[in-house]
Amino acid sequence: MNNTSCPQVNFAFEHRFLPLVFISVFIVGLAANGWGLKSLKLNWKKLGNVSVFVLNLSLADILYLLTLPFLMVYYVMGSKWIFGDTFCKITRFCFNLNLYGSIGFLTCISVYRYLAIVHPMRVMGRLTVTRSVAISIMVWLLVSVQSLPDMFYTKTFGNESGKCYDTTSKRYVEDYLNYSLGWTLTGFCVPFLITLGCYGHMIVILCRKDTTDKVLKQRCLRLLLILIILFCVCYIPYHVLRNLNLWSRVLSKQRICYEWSKGVYIAHQISRGLVCLNSALNPLVYLHGNDDISAQLRELLQRARQMSCCSFLSNSGCVPVAQTADRD
Repeated sequence: MNNTSCPQVNFAFEHRFLPLVFISVFIVGLAANGWGLKSLKLNWKKLGNVSVFVLNLSLADILYLLTLPFLMVYYVMGSKWIFGDTFCKITRFCFNLNLYGSIGFLTCISVYRYLAIVHPMRVMGRLTVTRSVAISIMVWLLVSVQSLPDMFYTKTFGNESGKCYDTTSKRYVEDYLNYSLGWTLTGFCVPFLITLGCYGHMIVILCRKDTTDKVLKQRCLRLLLILIILFCVCYIPYHVLRNLNLWSRVLSKQRICYEWSKGVYIAHQISRGLVCLNSALNPLVYLHGNDDISAQLRELLQRARQMSCCSFLSNSGCVPVAQTADRD
């Protein structure tokens, strides 16, 4: 530890890493959500009242994906924001709406499925489309209220440095850390525990009932696994490392330095890239149980393997997959 001076952090890593992540997520995310919306339209009645939450989840993803080209330009230019202070705040606000809106709607989907499976008689006729729309509006309002204070923090610092902070400038970092901790608790921890509790109890109930459809058990187990992976890869690292990075900045401001501060910065940038993946992965989460979607996905993967085979063996010839499809 050094109490006299702190070395400057090298920001080169984010300029190399984040643009590649943003352009990849932008392309894959738009394709995945477009495919998801098309499938949602075809299977609206089959998904039931959950369709309303699925639609809002996809809209939250698309809202954020449309801001990624601007962020890509920002980091390619070496953290030089050229689109103005207002649009900087709007861009960061869209990220927060996507992040916490996604968590909120995933929680709603989990609660609805829990009630439909564990308490089907109690909720019969109560889980209406009207109530789903009302709950969706409440989620948007709650997420907006939680994210609105972020817009009042300095993002560009008068544009003197050219930055568009994802949190805030050094001057207000102590206050932002307190805000971020409260935000993490209400916007992430509570919904995560609710989602985990719903699927955990749901699986316990399904496993106790010998008469329960085995396919339903398998789908619930798969969805729980997918959600755990999504939270562990996208959401948990981001929230832990965002707060650790803010704390590191507070200590640096006080001229208190630790060896782990640079490592935390690098890990935080990686977590920022990982949290963007939720916009591309969400369609797999909410449509995984649809047999038609699964068949389409298998067909796409089969075509991709065929194209890879033909490309790799182009010089020696390639046996079409269709001739050996019966072996699979």
